[in-house]
Amino acid sequence: MDHETLRADMVDGLEHALERPLGAAVLDALGTVPRHEFVDDAYEPGGDEVAGSRVLGLRTVARLIAALEAGEGDDTLVVGAGIGYTAAVLAEIVGGRHVHAIDIDRRLVHIARDNLGAAGYDAVLVDRRDGATGYPEYAPFDRVLIESAVHDVPRAIREQLADEGRIVFPRGTTDQTLVAVEPADDALDVVGEFGPVGFRPMLVDGEQPSGHERNRTRREDAEFDSQGYFAKTGWEYEWLDWDDRLDSR
Repeated sequence: MDHETLRADMVDGLEHALERPLGAAVLDALGTVPRHEFVDDAYEPGGDEVAGSRVLGLRTVARLIAALEAGEGDDTLVVGAGIGYTAAVLAEIVGGRHVHAIDIDRRLVHIARDNLGAAGYDAVLVDRRDGATGYPEYAPFDRVLIESAVHDVPRAIREQLADEGRIVFPRGTTDQTLVAVEPADDALDVVGEFGPVGFRPMLVDGEQPSGHERNRTRREDAEFDSQGYFAKTGWEYEWLDWDDRLDSR
């Protein structure tokens, strides 16, 4: 199967379908990331699910990334790692070491890490966190993308945004609109609206599809078993120098 040709066909016509320009950086990133490493039937429209999480369609990902207006070197937080595809597309734009993705579901964190590794985006950092708390260790962020519906940006995430940063998120519950907000005085002003969307609400601990295993031994045994005998043990990255990563910011 010629995945490169399939990706080109998939991306071709996106701007016409969405009736808006996406920009060369977004189109190039979508055309570069090997989507087949992240999801089955990668080049077919549909509502696939992985580990109880709905896989975002290409048009939705394109809208999110375009609304974010990220540039090279922008430190970016993705709230809702999912299968890792959106983080990979952002890595093509801002650089892998500038992308941080979090998810409340441990199984999805494991899946996203595996997918990103297989696709060549090992530099992207994926961690298990409650989305509402953000990722303060690596703040401030120039760009934040929230891939779940909320009434308003959680306070912790607002506080982790750089002074000239931007947050893109689905605002609302039943009726949702994709919006971009930026800091203005002590508030966040809406600087763009990008049409209706239909995201699932942000989860709290215990609501994630894989459940919440409080016994660390059983949890890590399950993770080890799912990775195979020769996988790295434990939940942490053995290869990542955390201190070096923090010091480099």
